[in-house]
Amino acid sequence: QALFIQQRGNDRSGRFLKYAQPTAGEREVWNQVNSVLQESESILGGLQSYKGAGQEIRDAIQNPSDHSLQEKAWNSVCPLVIKLKRFYSFSLKLEKALQSLLESLTCPPLTPTQHLEREQALAKQFAEILHFTLRFDELKMRNPAIQNDFSYYRRTISRNQINNMNLDIENEVNNEMANRMSLFYAEATPMLKTLSNATTSFVTENKTLPLENTTDCLSTMASVCKVMLETPEYSSRFSSEDTLLFCMRVMVGVIILYDHVHPNGAFNKSSKIDMKGCIKVLKDQPADNVEGLLNALKFTTKHLNDETTPKNIRTMLQ
Repeated sequence: QALFIQQRGNDRSGRFLKYAQPTAGEREVWNQVNSVLQESESILGGLQSYKGAGQEIRDAIQNPSDHSLQEKAWNSVCPLVIKLKRFYSFSLKLEKALQSLLESLTCPPLTPTQHLEREQALAKQFAEILHFTLRFDELKMRNPAIQNDFSYYRRTISRNQINNMNLDIENEVNNEMANRMSLFYAEATPMLKTLSNATTSFVTENKTLPLENTTDCLSTMASVCKVMLETPEYSSRFSSEDTLLFCMRVMVGVIILYDHVHPNGAFNKSSKIDMKGCIKVLKDQPADNVEGLLNALKFTTKHLNDETTPKNIRTMLQ
């Protein structure tokens, strides 16, 4: 289980692949994924600082004949829609990056465990994508302004109320783009949904690749995270709470992907993921740190409410 844990002399600190450097064989995929990941912090910063145009929209709706208030609301919403388009476009880049990593980490003849041991830099990037995804979705879930702003934008465009007013934006966000963005933001956890769909597509499109190659890669990562979180030898040496959160988010992320691609899901007794152990590890943490993650397991998984899910697992997530 020492996967992902870099050994530096006697320092088996459990820091998640902190020093993992790409080998020559990993370099091409690593560079491609790295260029996407470099944008992730600025995406999260943009989402964190997203305040919305709620007041301006309310004023415009309450005073439909006041042209200046209509204009003010429109001019407040347009830059926000450009921001939302940037987040959505980033999800498409992330989808491609995830599929490139899956391809590298599941291809024969190596087993998933061998891949994760030998290609630690790619495994770290896979973990970083999941970490970003859970953080993005936690922020999005707490921000109702996003959907309100976008709904107002779409209503205004479709009524074509505002003539000669900054309609250049339609070149950036045309009707087709607006439809796709609308579906994306309608999801409670849009980034996770994107990655779940990407993983499912990967499995469907690679018919010659045994499904186990993908599911074993995911279950191994879940197991490693669980062991690191529940073993004091590792968890006591985490350099900060951030490392702990990183590990928890990655664990939840791979569980959700596994649940989407395995025909029986992650909660079934035959699952290779110890769901009881994983949920217990989360519940042992301060409630504020894990509420969003437990909600993701409740609402973003596919098989939790199947009859085959043991009652005690369902009870733990109630």
